[in-house]
Amino acid sequence: MGLENELTPRQIVEELDKYIIGQEEAKKAVAIALRNRARRKVLPPEMRDEVAPKNILMIGPTGVGKTEIARRLARLANAPFIKVEASKYTEIGYVGRDVESMVRDLTDLAVNMLRSHYSELVREKASKIVEDRLLDLLVPPLPLRTRRRKKDEGIDQEIELNRFEKAREKFRKDLRQMKLEDTIVTMQVQNRMLPIMEIFSPIGFEEIDLSFKEIFGGMLPKRTKERKVTIAEAREILMEEESEKLVDMDKVVSEAIEKVEDSGIIFLDEIDKIVGSDSKTGPDVSREGVQRDILPIVEGSTVATRYGMVRTDHILFIAAGAFHSSKPSDLIPELQGRFPIRVNLKSLGKEDFKRILTEPQNALVKQYTLLLGTENIKLEFTDDAIDEIASLACLVNEQTENIGVRRLHTIMERLLSEISFAGPEMANQTVRIDANYVKKQLADVIENRDLSRYIL
Repeated sequence: MGLENELTPRQIVEELDKYIIGQEEAKKAVAIALRNRARRKVLPPEMRDEVAPKNILMIGPTGVGKTEIARRLARLANAPFIKVEASKYTEIGYVGRDVESMVRDLTDLAVNMLRSHYSELVREKASKIVEDRLLDLLVPPLPLRTRRRKKDEGIDQEIELNRFEKAREKFRKDLRQMKLEDTIVTMQVQNRMLPIMEIFSPIGFEEIDLSFKEIFGGMLPKRTKERKVTIAEAREILMEEESEKLVDMDKVVSEAIEKVEDSGIIFLDEIDKIVGSDSKTGPDVSREGVQRDILPIVEGSTVATRYGMVRTDHILFIAAGAFHSSKPSDLIPELQGRFPIRVNLKSLGKEDFKRILTEPQNALVKQYTLLLGTENIKLEFTDDAIDEIASLACLVNEQTENIGVRRLHTIMERLLSEISFAGPEMANQTVRIDANYVKKQLADVIENRDLSRYIL
């Protein structure tokens, strides 16, 4: 297996450029990390385990693209990805989530990803089985009828069989042409509810989250209940049942664990919030403890999940924080050493905002143009309007709190609120958004600093 089918670092950056403006240093760092994973896979087995991922620490204010870079990277690699906030974890012994739950959550996500993938692969086979089961609901199998009939009633069983087959084929044709979607049928469905129970545990629900359905599913008798459903609803229920039967869950779990161990990405946000303050008093008593709990997971350990043991040695950790009131060197030395690659993300300026509004594939101007286009409203943004929106976003960020690109979302929503509200009455109209329109809609709010704090 070579590297021919893997993206090069330059190609990775080009893909990220489609959605994220600027931050070249951070893009290059994650591109190299992703490429190194591909390089590691072609190493001899004895060396493969020795090559640890180079975890990344992103430093920069909110709203500059830290999370988006990590999320887009995971999508490019088709890797299990989870974003967690370091501030929600607590040291063992305090009330809160324990740090190992991030690995359990990532494993759950990987299993669901692969289950969906394999369900799609067996969909065609499952749909044939579902079609036969729907026909059984519409035309009950012949043995169930003929069993009740006596031979001396004089009914020719061959004629009855032909009649049955013709009726079944007619319904099959109607099913395929979607003519029976609203037809009501009665079917038996499994009652998936488990008995309600309360569990009190000093170690929290994370440790005992071992899927009660799996533990008790085989012990408790399967209950079914009759439900009247449409053919469309019955098809969905049966498709889920049959796909579940056709998918080899042992294979799914095995591949999911392998995918987590070799390709998993955990984005650890707000890592600066678990830096203890200089003061020895206050509510931050467990912050350094959280760092020490995170350390073995980042270094490489084995975590128990409902699907089995998962090693974290080759999971890529991308940590991020603004570090306004602290600095990376305030982290405990051992944790600092586990994030050897550090990148600074720059604050966004007016020119960045102008590009963000128009260039990415998911640019805000494109989003609103398409959204209102569903009401047959044609939005036209002039260059001076884009310039004015970017200027106002910078101004509000300077005067209040700098929330980066998120400020554009609040300004655009405020700018287009009247059009969005009156949308159904403005069909087939063209609305031209220029600088004067922007000033008219936002000038009062911008000028009143107190008001802009609440609205923008």
